[in-house]
Amino acid sequence: MGLFSFTQEIAIDLGTANTIIICDGKIVVDEPSVVALDQRTERVLAVGTPARQMDGKTHSDIRTVRPLRDGVIADFYAAEQMIRGMIKMINFKNHWFSPPLRIVVCIPSGSTEVEIRAVRDSAEHAGGREVYMIYEPMAAAIGIGIDVEAPEGNMIVDIGGGTTEIAVISLGGIVSNRSIRIAGDDLTADIMEYMRRQHNMKVGERTSEMIKINVGSVLTSLDDPPEDFIVHGPNQMTALPMEVPISYQEIAHCLDKSISKMEAAILSALEQTPPELYADVVRNGIYLTGGGALMRGLDKRFSDKINIPFHVADDPLHAVAKGTGIALKNIDKFNFLIK
Repeated sequence: MGLFSFTQEIAIDLGTANTIIICDGKIVVDEPSVVALDQRTERVLAVGTPARQMDGKTHSDIRTVRPLRDGVIADFYAAEQMIRGMIKMINFKNHWFSPPLRIVVCIPSGSTEVEIRAVRDSAEHAGGREVYMIYEPMAAAIGIGIDVEAPEGNMIVDIGGGTTEIAVISLGGIVSNRSIRIAGDDLTADIMEYMRRQHNMKVGERTSEMIKINVGSVLTSLDDPPEDFIVHGPNQMTALPMEVPISYQEIAHCLDKSISKMEAAILSALEQTPPELYADVVRNGIYLTGGGALMRGLDKRFSDKINIPFHVADDPLHAVAKGTGIALKNIDKFNFLIK
């Protein structure tokens, strides 16, 4: 690092649902992972929130794309344009030229070589000169303040939009992990299907997401229950408008199958854990991060089923991003970063 080194360092949490960028230790971009493109010229029309507002409301000349599916890049061109657009949102101190970037990006722990390559290429095409990778559960653990290099086992369950990452971490490495493609998006899809089947009503992805946020629960009895959420939409048969109140108990029944699959994956990761580390996990408890951790009653349901205490992180949505930011500051120290 010479006197005239203008390299700008940024950390990117490239999520299926949201992308967060950290620069100088602060969150500078927190936007939905959506990009709107002109159908004919492939020109970028909007990135992030404006593109999300267009989603489901466009005409044939505009297409909105979510470039990531199940935590990995599904549309290479759209991903590159989205990363580029989000980097442009950052106000770098030097406005005269775009500085060379050193980027740390987090990726799902179950990523294949091809998927890792895709993320690396997208980051490089968007202006990254040096690109490092970090696995999501590792970033989440760092983000909630766990000493990942200590010789003791800590277990993280990171429920994102596209994948649920389950990992036991010790001595700066992942000892046992499971990465399953059942996460926030699948819960949203479950709610859409339930509304269609049970109430004969068509709802889109955004409405389904609103139902999940307002009355999403995994337990049928809560100490502090939310009010019923009124959903407006067309009847599937007659296309006449309908108004349906949805209670949290209904949502708990409708999400039961997907949550059971998450429980099975957590048990499977625990099965592969060496006994010494297992004892640490039981003593320390299991940490829940990611947007899915905000689901009402999730920690209680998991604790009752698995008999190990579950703790929801203080700021579960930003835990991975914060950890990626800390890894960026300690690039030379953390040897688990993939170059």
